Amino acid sequence: MSRLRPHLLSVLFAVIFLITLAGQSIAGLAQLNDDQMAHGLPAVGYLAFITSSDFVVDVAENWQSEFLQFFLFILATIWLVQKGSPESKKQGDEGLGSDADQLVGEHARKDSPRWAKVRGWRLALYSNSLLLVMGLIFLLSWLTQSIAGRIVYNEEQVEHNEAQVDWLGYVASPDFWNRTLQNWQSEFLAVGCMIAFSIYLRQRGSAESKPVGTPHHTASVESE
Repeated sequence: MSRLRPHLLSVLFAVIFLITLAGQSIAGLAQLNDDQMAHGLPAVGYLAFITSSDFVVDVAENWQSEFLQFFLFILATIWLVQKGSPESKKQGDEGLGSDADQLVGEHARKDSPRWAKVRGWRLALYSNSLLLVMGLIFLLSWLTQSIAGRIVYNEEQVEHNEAQVDWLGYVASPDFWNRTLQNWQSEFLAVGCMIAFSIYLRQRGSAESKPVGTPHHTASVESE
């Protein structure tokens, strides 16, 4: 337990992610089989459901919006600030920062990551690795959503004796953008509220909050 304790935050979210994903699969299967029964069709098995386009598109459309949210937030906080928010750097610290601030190259510590100590493409890649990985996962999730969503959409088109569409046709369709934008708007609202609420509201003991007594106009980094 002593070895696990320093990683409990990651472990907690990994566990609740798996629990909720399993719950979604069970509830989704029950809903699908209710529809199957109503139309006089045979029930679908669990394995068949979780490998189906119906399940994959529902999962992927949520994943891509979440990773887009963090991709944009990470990118925006490089250059933009919000006075008083612990989610922001203080005014005047906009930008990429100096090598000394970032502990890279000759300014690296003995225990700094290996690629932070070198120059060239490895340092450039590692310096942007978080943004790159978040962006890559977003793009892969978005692509998965579009492929699985097209299959589901075309199945519905067949049921209604209407023409099927190719991938480009589906990506340009209202169905795709309705699925996409309903997730994006909720993510952007949540991030915006977190930034704004954290200026005036507090949660004692949370790393996402300023200390309780910190003035509203002061960012947590300014009070250190």
